[in-house]
Amino acid sequence: GGVIALFSKPVRERQFELGVDAGSSGLRQGRVSVAAPLGDGFDLSASLSSLSIDGFRPQSGADRQLATARLGWKGERDRVVFTVSDQNQTAADPLGLSRTQLEADPDQTTSVASQYGTRKVIRQTQAGASWTHQFTDAGPLSRTQVSGYTGSRGVMQFLAIAPATQANARHGGGLVDFDRQYEGVDARALWHWDTLDLTTGVNVEKQTDDRRGYENFTGTGAAQVLGVQGKLRRDETNRADTREAYAQADWALATDWQASLGVRSGRVQMRVQDAYLSNGDDSGALDYRYTNPVAGLRWRASSALTLHAAASRGHESPTLGELAYRPDGTSGFNTDLQAQTSRQFELGAKWREGGLALDATVFRIDTDQEIGVATNAGGRSSFRNVGRTERFGAELAAGWRVVPGLRAQLAVTLLHARYADAFVTCTGIPCTLTATTNTTTVPAGNRIAGTQPASAYAELAWAAPWSPDAEAAVEWRAQGRTVVNDTNTDHAAGHGLFNLRYSHRWPVDAAADLQLLARLDNVAGRRVVGSVIVNDGNGRFFEPAAPRNALVSLRYLRRF
Repeated sequence: GGVIALFSKPVRERQFELGVDAGSSGLRQGRVSVAAPLGDGFDLSASLSSLSIDGFRPQSGADRQLATARLGWKGERDRVVFTVSDQNQTAADPLGLSRTQLEADPDQTTSVASQYGTRKVIRQTQAGASWTHQFTDAGPLSRTQVSGYTGSRGVMQFLAIAPATQANARHGGGLVDFDRQYEGVDARALWHWDTLDLTTGVNVEKQTDDRRGYENFTGTGAAQVLGVQGKLRRDETNRADTREAYAQADWALATDWQASLGVRSGRVQMRVQDAYLSNGDDSGALDYRYTNPVAGLRWRASSALTLHAAASRGHESPTLGELAYRPDGTSGFNTDLQAQTSRQFELGAKWREGGLALDATVFRIDTDQEIGVATNAGGRSSFRNVGRTERFGAELAAGWRVVPGLRAQLAVTLLHARYADAFVTCTGIPCTLTATTNTTTVPAGNRIAGTQPASAYAELAWAAPWSPDAEAAVEWRAQGRTVVNDTNTDHAAGHGLFNLRYSHRWPVDAAADLQLLARLDNVAGRRVVGSVIVNDGNGRFFEPAAPRNALVSLRYLRRF
């Protein structure tokens, strides 16, 4: 579907930045960063931030500490960048609400959330390096790039699963605890001929999870304590290995015509080694192979108009998280889960003239063996293949500079997303997909749970000609209703929300600025659903969005 590409900001001058944020629901954040060229081609940047929020619902507070650093070096033909980051985060989980709870009080929290102390603790450290070399005397070979990364991630999550449910010897417990090590290397070469640019490369990645499960309680009867680490119920090592080769060519067929052809071929291996054998050996392995082609054609019809078309085949292997739990609620590797494959088609146009920019696209995606949510219960998700699905729709984006200082933006998405095959799904707890209770058949034609038929964003921003460093804007975000389960028996209502924002920059002196950002979101204070928990087994599908809320952010930037 596309790529979101993020690049660390290059360091061109010495600067120091200090920022503070404050907002509704006890939001507080402090940020500090420094950047400086070091001479001899070296440059360095680093940042620290700390955030905390109380949350607008009970049991919804969170805090996060983040540190990053970047060291770069640039020579005549080479560029090397090294980055490292560390994050620690704790978040309480208020869980979803049922329809009755949502309508009675969207600010409440389900009682079992506080009863079990549902929460998640995350720590992650990652380091990466990239080396790019430019060639001037290697014939068609113009550039090579080698990138590598390594990191670790630890997660501990306390779930709202009753001790009686965990009495099943095959249950993995109500506390998820895993430590992950991961690394990868990507090496590519860029080739150039008169009318052809070619990229070739290989990619190798590895991930190892030491996954454990514990009971989320200790003791029995009156002495029982919930929301604490109890007895070990799961102990295994999960491994995923990926090896890929790829090539992509951009070919100028004529002055106004350009074609793109690409292919990616690889193999993903998943393996589980079970060390908790008192309830049986859950070891297993899965192997996925794929070759995915893509082809595109672009025609520059005029200086303002460009038309494009593309077709591709996709492959999505299950993740270790999707494979971690079986749909019947027992422990062990979900060996029945297959990869999903898709065929994608797109036609589009881009128009650029004067102060007007238009982008329009129509698309269709047909998927086989779609990976869908089987059950959500107590904060734990399991997945299954639901057969064929179809998606088609259109996207429109427009930007218009009406007059100097006044600009407008609009984005609209229309999406038809349906199941093309009937399948059996769970409607309650406990549930096994082969049972005759708490199950039902989802008919072909039902809408895919969690999707909306339409969404839109619009913005009108104004900067006065006599004060170009200040801007005021009004935003409007809207989406259609969201079905919350595969049976389509309930949904979150569609809604539209207005937001206001104001930004201003004041020069302190020739080398320093003070910047202000102020936001008021959900101006009308509407109570709507912000997200849904698809197929929640307890019927707690709805996660309310925040009521009217404000944010004020101050940023001081000094250049040396």
